[in-house]
Amino acid sequence: MGTPPENLRYSEDHEWVRLEGDIATIGITDYAQEQLTDIVFVELPDVGSNVNAGDGVAVLESVKSVADVYCPFNGEITEVNESLESHPEKVNEDAFGEGWIFKIKAREPNLSKLMDAAAYVKFTEEAGD
Repeated sequence: MGTPPENLRYSEDHEWVRLEGDIATIGITDYAQEQLTDIVFVELPDVGSNVNAGDGVAVLESVKSVADVYCPFNGEITEVNESLESHPEKVNEDAFGEGWIFKIKAREPNLSKLMDAAAYVKFTEEAGD
C-alpha cells in the first residue's frame, strides 16, 4: 500500500473524504481496495438522496466479498461516478482519483472524527497485526 494522500481525511471504515466547502467527495482507500481484491460491480446511491452519517450508501462487489461504503456526514448526494457502472475496476486502479464513488453536499461537515493520513497509516498497520 502506498502512502495515502495528505490532503484527505479517512474513516475507520476505510473511506476517504475530500472536503471542498460543503461538498465532500467520497471513495475507498487503496488499502480497502487491496483487501477487497478485484471489484466487479459498484452499486451507486441515487442523486438527490438525503443520507445520514453512518449510512451505507453504496455497495462494492468484488470477486472475494461485498462491502458497503458509508457516508461520513449528513447531507444530500449531489453526484455519483457513473463511469464505475461500466468500469468498476477504476476503484482498484485509481482509488484516490478516478475511482471516487460519490459526492455529497454535507450539512455541518465535521472532520474531527476522521483521521489524517498519518493516523490512518497507523490504523491500518494495527489492523494488519
